[in-house]
Amino acid sequence: MTTSTTNQTTIAKEVSLTGVGLHTGAEVTLTFKPAPANYGYKFVRADLEGEPVVEADANYVVSTQRGTNLDKNGIKIQTSEHVLAALVGMEVDNCILELNASEPPIMDGSSKFFVEAIEKAGIVTLEEFREEYVVTEVITYKDEETGSEIILMPSDEYQVTTMVDFGTKILGTQNASLDKLSDFKSEISNARTFSFLHEIEMLLEHGLIKGGDLNNAIVYVDKELSPGTMDKLRKAFGKKTISVKPNGILDNLTLHYANEAARHKLLDVVGDLALIGTRIRGKIIANKPGHQVNTLFAKKLSKQIKQEQRNKVPKVDLYAKPVKDINQIMEMLPHRSPFLLVDKILELSNDHVIGMKNVTMNEPFFVGHFPGAPVMPGVLIVEAMAQTGGILALSTVPDPENYLTFFMKINNVKFKQQVNPGDTLVFSLELITPIRRGIVHMKGSAFVGDKLVTEAELMAQIVKTKNL
Repeated sequence: MTTSTTNQTTIAKEVSLTGVGLHTGAEVTLTFKPAPANYGYKFVRADLEGEPVVEADANYVVSTQRGTNLDKNGIKIQTSEHVLAALVGMEVDNCILELNASEPPIMDGSSKFFVEAIEKAGIVTLEEFREEYVVTEVITYKDEETGSEIILMPSDEYQVTTMVDFGTKILGTQNASLDKLSDFKSEISNARTFSFLHEIEMLLEHGLIKGGDLNNAIVYVDKELSPGTMDKLRKAFGKKTISVKPNGILDNLTLHYANEAARHKLLDVVGDLALIGTRIRGKIIANKPGHQVNTLFAKKLSKQIKQEQRNKVPKVDLYAKPVKDINQIMEMLPHRSPFLLVDKILELSNDHVIGMKNVTMNEPFFVGHFPGAPVMPGVLIVEAMAQTGGILALSTVPDPENYLTFFMKINNVKFKQQVNPGDTLVFSLELITPIRRGIVHMKGSAFVGDKLVTEAELMAQIVKTKNL
């Protein structure tokens, strides 16, 4: 995970839209609501007691038949992908999605109306920085049975290409690409869902598509229309007459693009991969994508990201010339022996710092902690981490020797492994929010070798000494 210099976003105010659920046929209202930083996307079932929450998380996917369907402790969300695609495409990081039924309204079968609702609400920036998963190596997932494959490779921004082959003359092979998210609204958002006639017949036969009509799904006619089928379609769609256009789709709809099916598949990929829960900086190439392969890939990547987060070891040369040696550190920090707990600063930028400490048996605390079993106290690991963060904080003022940093708060401290004599501690800290009014909010991690030993969120205040 990398913290970017771009701030997180949410919507400025509540906005609602009403329609019918494609599969339930029930009228439903979806309300987009502002959410705080690091909230992500969460569905709220306002129609159920206690208003239970279902996070947009790939691990809650239970079915991909006719959409991406989530289930958390028996609370269901159906057909989540079009709404999530709109949020990603509009670069909204945090949003509450309140529903009074199990699925969002289908609208016209695209993300267009959700995008318009988000625009109506407006988008605002939050103080916290956005985190991204920066792809550094190729990651793949393939379904051997269907031949569907998703490839994720390094890129300077989030890009998606879909290649679809439906094996039918009427639709054939199509490709679509999204080179930058800012094109989502104009190039992808109005691409509507589609189905083949044989699928529509089966769904109608089993009562599984109650909210569909010719205005929210493109129907490709891949078989001859019998009088019986025509009669069923007229009744289902409430039309006196139904016919097939020369391009092989049922009437009452005009394609927005020749490759609208491939563009909608791309929309689905964007929505399904929102379930990873992290913004991606990389290029997706999806060959024959579908909700099943999309969400299985999302689960794989989500697991990998969490694993890397737990074991994100800074890639630094411990023997390279430091950015600040011990003498330069003492020019900035007031700490002295035996309480100066950082030996070198290896990296320093506007929003992150990496430092190190060589732990030896000569540390005074080993005398009593513990005789015969020397272990570095966890509180001193946190203190060493904070001193490293102090270099970052004090580097923002012109005369750091005239300032001190004081702890205000420590949250989410976790000790993973002992630190013993002979270990080299590497501290990595990055700003969670920009420094404002002397308040510094950082996330810190301490490593020995490739092992995470301690992590914590630290908040401190920079104070000028003459004010003490």
